Amino acid sequence: MPWLVLLSALCMPVVAWFSQHGAFGPDIGTISDGYPTLLGTAGYAFWIWGPIFLFDIVFAVWQCSNRRHDSAMLRVRIASLIAFALTSIWMVVFSQQQFWLALAAIWASLVCLVYAAYWLSRQRPAPDALSFCAWLPLSLHAGWVSLVAFLNTAQVLVAFRLLPLDDMLPWSIGLLVLAALLLLIANARMGGNVIYALAAAWALGTIYVKQSIGTLPGAQTAALAAVAVAAVLVLQTLWLRIKAKSI
Repeated sequence: MPWLVLLSALCMPVVAWFSQHGAFGPDIGTISDGYPTLLGTAGYAFWIWGPIFLFDIVFAVWQCSNRRHDSAMLRVRIASLIAFALTSIWMVVFSQQQFWLALAAIWASLVCLVYAAYWLSRQRPAPDALSFCAWLPLSLHAGWVSLVAFLNTAQVLVAFRLLPLDDMLPWSIGLLVLAALLLLIANARMGGNVIYALAAAWALGTIYVKQSIGTLPGAQTAALAAVAVAAVLVLQTLWLRIKAKSI
């Protein structure tokens, strides 16, 4: 099992490289631009994949050498293995514009990542190897995917014209509300996961940057909604951390 986790972590940047070079079809950025939504992010938002892949490999190497073989760590290994594999699958099928498969893959990976980040947050009484090598990587990945899943959902709605395209603001705000609920509930269950919140805030901030100069109807309103969600998430995290220290 540990070596499968390492292999799956190493596969992600390899698949990403091939994806960016058109091995599976148009790159992710090109496809995303072809289906503009009010949840679209600035292009540089995806730079975060670099640190995510790097820290996921750190986690994978650490868990290979870690001697913990209890049932809880086994569940984290299984969850991370599935999440890493699904991330690679998502990059391939998204490039091939198999949007329903991509959507299923990204949501399933999110479930696995949030579970792993939640468990590790509960095992982290103080900074140690577990914090840096396991909690940080999986929390970072989970925070980013918590927004990517909603971005992909919006793109599927646009691609298949499932909701009105001439006025996307109502359902886009609805997706942002659902994203906010997911983020706030998950963050609360993790006791104020700073890394998770920062990754999500990064995504929300890049939505603001993109939509604040966007030309789609309602773009500026969506930008303000995104930054409002980010602000509430950051404030919640600060409150939870202060509360934890006072106990």
